[in-house]
Order: sequence, then C-alpha cells, then structure tokens
Amino acid sequence: MESAEIRRRWLSFFEERGHTVVPSASLIADDPTLLLVNAGMVPFKPYFLGEEKPPYARASSVQKCVRTPDIEEVGKTTRHGTFFQMCGNFSFGDYFKEGAIKLAWELLTGSVEHGGYGLEPEKLWITVYQDDDEAEQIWRDVVGVPAERIQRLGKKDNFWSMGVPGPCGPCSEINYDRGPEFGVEGGPAVNDERYVEIWNLVFMQYERGEGTSKEDFEILGDLPSKNIDTGLGLERLAMILQGVQNMYETDTLKVVIDKATELTGVRYGQAHESDVSLRVVADHMRTSVMLIGDGVTPGNEGRGYVLRRIMRRAVRNMRLLGATGPVVGELVDTVIGTMGEQYPELETDRKRIETVALAEEAAFLKALKGGTNILDTAVTETKAAGGTVLSGDKAFLLHDTWGFPIDLTLEMAAEQGLSVDEAGFRRLMQEQRDRAKADARAKKTGHADVSAYREIADTSGATEFVGYTNTEGETTVVGLLVNGVPSPAATEGDEIEVVLDRTPFYAEGGGQIADTGRIRLHSGAVIEVRDVQQPVPGVSVHKGSVQVGEVTVGATAYATIDVRRRRAIARAHSATHLTHQALRDALGPTAAQAGSENQPGRFRFDFGSPSAVPQAVMTDVEQKINEVLARELDVHAEVMPIDEAKRQGAIAEFGEKYGEKVRVVTIGDFSKELCGGTHVHNTAQLGLVKLLGESSIGSGVRRIEALVGVDAYNFLAREHTVVAQLQELVKGRPEELPEKISGMLAKLKDAEKEIEKFRAEKVLQAAAGLAQGAQDVRGVALVTGQVPDGTGADDLRKLVLDVRGRIPGDRPAVVALFTTANGRPLTVIATNEAARERGLKAGDLVRTAAKTLGGGGGGKPDVAQGGGQNVEAVGEAMAAVERLVADTV
Repeated sequence: MESAEIRRRWLSFFEERGHTVVPSASLIADDPTLLLVNAGMVPFKPYFLGEEKPPYARASSVQKCVRTPDIEEVGKTTRHGTFFQMCGNFSFGDYFKEGAIKLAWELLTGSVEHGGYGLEPEKLWITVYQDDDEAEQIWRDVVGVPAERIQRLGKKDNFWSMGVPGPCGPCSEINYDRGPEFGVEGGPAVNDERYVEIWNLVFMQYERGEGTSKEDFEILGDLPSKNIDTGLGLERLAMILQGVQNMYETDTLKVVIDKATELTGVRYGQAHESDVSLRVVADHMRTSVMLIGDGVTPGNEGRGYVLRRIMRRAVRNMRLLGATGPVVGELVDTVIGTMGEQYPELETDRKRIETVALAEEAAFLKALKGGTNILDTAVTETKAAGGTVLSGDKAFLLHDTWGFPIDLTLEMAAEQGLSVDEAGFRRLMQEQRDRAKADARAKKTGHADVSAYREIADTSGATEFVGYTNTEGETTVVGLLVNGVPSPAATEGDEIEVVLDRTPFYAEGGGQIADTGRIRLHSGAVIEVRDVQQPVPGVSVHKGSVQVGEVTVGATAYATIDVRRRRAIARAHSATHLTHQALRDALGPTAAQAGSENQPGRFRFDFGSPSAVPQAVMTDVEQKINEVLARELDVHAEVMPIDEAKRQGAIAEFGEKYGEKVRVVTIGDFSKELCGGTHVHNTAQLGLVKLLGESSIGSGVRRIEALVGVDAYNFLAREHTVVAQLQELVKGRPEELPEKISGMLAKLKDAEKEIEKFRAEKVLQAAAGLAQGAQDVRGVALVTGQVPDGTGADDLRKLVLDVRGRIPGDRPAVVALFTTANGRPLTVIATNEAARERGLKAGDLVRTAAKTLGGGGGGKPDVAQGGGQNVEAVGEAMAAVERLVADTV
C-alpha cells in the first residue's frame, strides 16, 4: 500500500465517523516557542491549552512535521529522519478512552477491502500506563487483546505532557511485531526494534503542575473536559504495509535514493559509508522541498537556517558520493513527483521550489570554495600556535558566514590532523538561537508571562477590532499590566500594557506595523500608545505610558488612533498589494511574497527570485503600478470561506495561518489577496508610488523598497534638484547627463591608468640598482630594501620578481623588499631555484618577516607575501630575514 493511499484511508475512515478533516498546517509554526511544526497536535495546541474554543468536537489530520535535534544522526541509522507525517485523530470533550481505542483497532485490523489497513491482530502488542487499569480493561475485555500482549510501562514511556504546567495524561501505544529476525521476543518492554510503535493514544484527563523532569511533576487534578490526542507515524505504517526493513526503503524515500544512485553511480547497499550519504540525501532533499513548499527560504537564522543546513548537507553528501556538477534540480523533481499526490500544492509551486533550491545549491558550491580557503588559513594558524583543536568560534564563523555544516568542518579538520571544539561551536549556535527566540517572544509579549494575557482572554474574551470602519470610539479597560505584571491600577509615568474590550488600534500583523495614538479615560487620565501586539490570539495589547492621572481596570475610556499615520500606512499596504501583483505579472508566480513591512509613506516587499530583477523590468513594474492608480480602482474587503477565496484566485502569503473564514482584499480587477490589514478606499488615494530599487536579502529572495504618496513626491523633488545641479556642472540637458558623465569618468579612468603606469615604471627603474647591491650571505645573494611608501602590492611583487630575474640563475638568490601602504608595512619575498635547493623557501622567510612586523603571511616556496601593524619594525624585519638565510644555509 503506497503512502498516498495510507493517507487517503486515514482521512476517509475518520471523516466517515464524524470527524472534521483538517488540512495539514504549514510547517511554519504559529508559535514563538517553535521554529517548525514538530508534532501532529501542534496546530490543535490552542484548543488543548484552552486558549481558543475548538470549532469542532472531533477532528482528524495528516500533519507535516519536521524535527532536527538529531540532524547529525540522520543517515547513520535507519530510524532517524527530519521530515515525517503524523496521522492524528482528536476529540475535544467528545469520546474518550474506549472510543479512541475501538477506532484505532478497527482501522488497523479492518480489511483492506473495507477501507482498513488489514494488519494481523495477533501481531499487535499494547502498552498502557502502569496505573491505567481502565485502558487495560478496555483493550482486554472490549477489544479482545489477550492479556499476555498487554504490558504496563512507567511515566517515561506511557505518560504524556507538554513539559510545562497544563494538560497531561496516560497514553497507550500500539506496537507491531516484525518477527524473530528483528530480535528476541518479549514485547515492546523488552525489544522496541522488533516491536515497533506505530500508534500512540494520549488520554488527556489531568492537569499537571511544575516539575523538574519528564517524570517528576505533580498531578493537580482532573481536567474539566477530557480530550483525546493520537498520533500514527505514516512512514512507520508504510514500512510495515510495504514489507520493507526501514523507512528509507518505503516508496517516498526509496525513489529519491534511486535518483541519487542514478546521478552518482553508487548503489544503495554497496557500503556503509555510501549508504549513510544516500540516506542523508533522500531525507534532506524531501525535507527541503517540503519546507520551501511552505514558504521557507534559506537563510542564516531561524527556520531559514534549518533549511540551509539540511540542503547543504544533502549537496555535500552528493559530492562525497562522486557528483561533480549540479544535482539538486533532478532531486527536487523526484521529490515533487513522489510527494505531489499527497500535497498537490508542490506541483503547483514546482517552478518556485526549483528556483529557490537551485539558487541555494549554486550559492553553496561557491561558498564551498571560499570557505575552504578560510578553513585552510585557520588550520595553518592553529598548527603554527602549536594547537591541535580548531576553535569553536572558527567553526561557527565557517558555519554562519560560509554555510559550512559542522560535520564538514569536522571532516576537513580531521584530514589536517585537528579536532574541533564542538562544545564551543554548539554554545555559540545555541546563543544565536536563544537570541532569535528571545527577540521573537519579547516583541510579542514585552517579556511578560503569556499566562497573564490568557487569563485576561478567559475573563473578558477577545478584543473586538473596530478599526476597519472607525478610527476612534468608546471602550473599557479590561486588563492592565505594569512592567509585565498584572496590576489593578497604574499612575503617571508608568510603562503599561492595556487590554481593551474593543479597539480601533490595529495590532501589528501581516506585514503592517501597529497603530499609535491615545487612550483618554473618562477620569481624565491619558495613555500614550506606542505599539500594539497580539501575544495570544484575539487579545490586542496596547503598549505605552501613562501621561496624566491614574488608570484602573474597569475604567471607561475613549480610544483615538493617529489618523494621519494610519492613512499613510494604509496607502503603503495597498501599494504592497499592487507591487505584488505587478511583479507576478512580470516574473510569473515564482515572485511569491516572502515578507513585507508597511510603514507610513513607505514599504518593503520581499519576494522569491533566483537573480536580480533587470532595471527594465523594475521600470515596467513601477509604470504599471502608477497606471493602476490613475484608473481609480475601488478597494474593498470581504470575509468569506477560505475555499471560496481560493476558488476566486485570491493570493495567500506563505507562512500565514488562516482560519476557515478569511478576509479578502480586492483592488478592482487587478489584485485579490488574503489580508487582515487596513487599506485605502480607492487607488487614486495613493497618489504616487516610487520603487527605490531591489536587492538580495538571502538565497533566492529579493527585496524591493518603495515610497508612497507625499514621501514619493518629496523623493522625486530631491532627485530633480540633484539633476539640476548636475546640469549646471556639466552644462548639458537632463537627457545628456548619462553620456557626459560617462565620458568624464572614462577620461578619469584613463588618467589613473597613466599615473599607475608611470608609478610602476618608476618603481621598476630601481630593479637594476637593487640587484647590483645584493650582499653575499654565505654564498647567497640577498637583496633587502625599502621602496617608496604607497607602492601597491602588485607593483612590489613585480619589482621583487624583476630583481630576482637580474641575478644569475646559478647563484642562490633571495629578494626581500618592503614598503608602507595605507599606514601598514607590506613585504614580498622571492627565492630562485638555486636558493630553494639550499632550503630557502619564500613562505618561511615571509612568515619570519611578518611576525616581526606584528602580522602574518604566507605563499608558495618561490614567492610569498605578508604584512603587519608596526611600520617602525621594517629594519628589524630585514635583519630577521638575513639571520634566517644565514642560519638555513
């Protein structure tokens, strides 16, 4: 049974039994504590925590998941992988233990002809929590599993919680006996390799308190509503139903391994080392495609860093297998081919996915060359200092700047006889991740405990946003925090966070920054609002300070936003939509939005593109946008079911989480997007849009920055002033400026070449005199000297080689000349073949000189270059070279 069929049967089975089928959420987690969705229940987490009311009593999904804590182990074993699909069924206060157990047994053991998976009942073993008599009784007496195939395990294996105070409960696992060839008998308590877990049923019935570990925490009592959360690993079930040894031999991964074999000629099963690489390629390429498909782009932080890391591991392992050219294109095509039936959006977005992946491969192959040079230098410096361990900061630099996976650094360092300070590297990596997560949390919560906002939401409900139609209005203070702590009151000068029952203030989201303004209490108190965030869904937190009087919970007030600022932001947001559509018209659907920020009078728009957008295209896009403004198109918003929005062709932003109902913003017949932001009523209100330019912000991602309205006019006015000044300087009309300025620059360049030629000739004129002045040091002709300050490195090198060439070839010769450039000493040293035969190497000599100068250097045995910091030490450096020559010969 193919993986796609396993997925189809799962969803069909539960839909027929009253479950709402919930499409897989994006891998981009809507949770500041998670980079990526790593479990099937993550999208349902707000319901289990009581943050939101579930819109259904029963649900089922097949959720895309990515886990990367053990990424270095992927490939080394057949059990580790980064991407997996978690089949789940969920009950929110509906059925409980007996219902979940009976459903699981029916689906697993039901006949294939009737929609089941057809597993033999006698091969299924059950584990329950050590104190869960109820679950054991249901398995034994209701389902009919023999008592000898039911085992009790402790908290470590059969009790679930999120690791923090909240819902928890015992769980029951269904395990499949793969037979004696996988080890000794005795059930999952004895051998989890033979008795592999395929389905975990979690019975959420208790509330847990604080604890010190997974097993050490207090049970506070029963939950008011008992819930069910189950998870079946699709890949594990596929392994069993397809009769293969491990997940890498299942249909969706084996086809990728076969493609890697075709590209490299290395057969799976040929050797352990190559098998590891083939498994890495299969797993990482599948994960990469799924991440890119959900809108992740390679970068140096966050989820972009995860994608970059696994893509580069895949590319590197293909090169270890013998691939010499680009390979990612064909691998991506294979992954889309095998996963597209389950996720049709991969086929729809094929071009964009391929574009991003190919750009990352090209960037890494280029970085691989540059990074290797940096690593070689670091290895040389470490050895020169007598060390045997490459520092963690060097490994981090290679990883952060050049995209080197740590295992690549480990391998290349080992080839040079060095180990790597992995602990130091991982510490720096963790610090980077912690900073990223802390920044994300601080932006949303201001370092307050999220539970404080949840408590307000539970007590007062969600904040009603009236800002689409009103810029001011009556309201009531329902929550107040001072310095992140709930408080009944705040006084003048306090930094506070205020929650209102209704608000005209837009909370930052969807690329639009928050409104600012004032809240005036009827008591006379005034709050200056600087920012608005939604740390928990539906609760708008107004951040600011008390300007006058005392603020109290329950007080009535009048909230007013900065209308002029809001209108400027709305113009920018509408301009962003126009820019998005114009870019897609010019470049195709690959120019998908990858982020945006709308501020008063200006915006930035990030989009997918493998290369720079030609200036001619940018000009056309800008013209098209402004033509739309002149058409005076009406802008309107409508709330509709998401399926209807998709049917109408509305564009959705990657990474955004949408509910069953969505808000669609339509601009005439030109643009239609899912958007929760504020906009103008007619395109004529924008006045003017000026695109300032575009640039790269990461592999496969470009950024446009632009001005709108008065800001755009002011920019063009300044440009006009500059053009007028240039006209005066060059005495020409505006259309003549490019040609005239180009001519002036050409003349300047020619003059610089003449000056450089004259300077080089002057330097080389000294060659004959320097060669004639060579001193004899134990039979070696040694030329040392200092040439005029300002002589460039290239000219100094030419002079050194010229002097060396003037000394008879049969006489050992060393030429060491020095100069000062940009306030720092520079040296180039050359030796002839006769000198090298006597052990005199330019690299050794230049390192000695450079060390004296307070710097470093290196090169080949015949010519080398170095420099330093201490200009006063040039004479001492010459003497050091002479001593080394004398000592060597």
